[in-house]
Amino acid sequence: MRKIAFLMLNGFLFFCLGNFSLAADENLKSNESELNFFTGMFDFSDHKQKAGTFGVQHQNDDLFRNSFLGKLSPVTGGFLTENSAFYLYSGIQAEYDLGLVKITPSFAPGYYNSGNGKDLGYPLEFKSEIQMTFDVSDSTHFGMSYNHISNASLGTKNPGANSYMFNFIKQF
Repeated sequence: MRKIAFLMLNGFLFFCLGNFSLAADENLKSNESELNFFTGMFDFSDHKQKAGTFGVQHQNDDLFRNSFLGKLSPVTGGFLTENSAFYLYSGIQAEYDLGLVKITPSFAPGYYNSGNGKDLGYPLEFKSEIQMTFDVSDSTHFGMSYNHISNASLGTKNPGANSYMFNFIKQF
């Protein structure tokens, strides 16, 4: 059953990520690449395992697909905690522009290594995130985000981790 779920997830991601079109609309921003630098608290809800974290995420605005779910685009990133745990991921995000505020939910499977930090039970973990950003200028945004990382019970244990971050986003 887990293999079937994994294959279905891969098929969905291939469909979403494989059908991106090049942005040809002149009304779109000329900034094509976005870097999101974030810092915060990894697993803040587990007082024994919480740790500071720093990470970077890349999103290319030249690759997107408008769908009934919103403006979808691929994201790739990673973070490192103060306990040498790290997570490398690649996934998809939707963007909802509400004027000065943007709401960006995302989903990204990735590789997690516990280092000296919390053992999440399996190397394959899934990150679900919601981010809210405020426009400072056309190419600079500040925001905050919350995410949950879980292995969807693929491992023998699945403690999960809840994290919050403060984001600085710069478009180039």
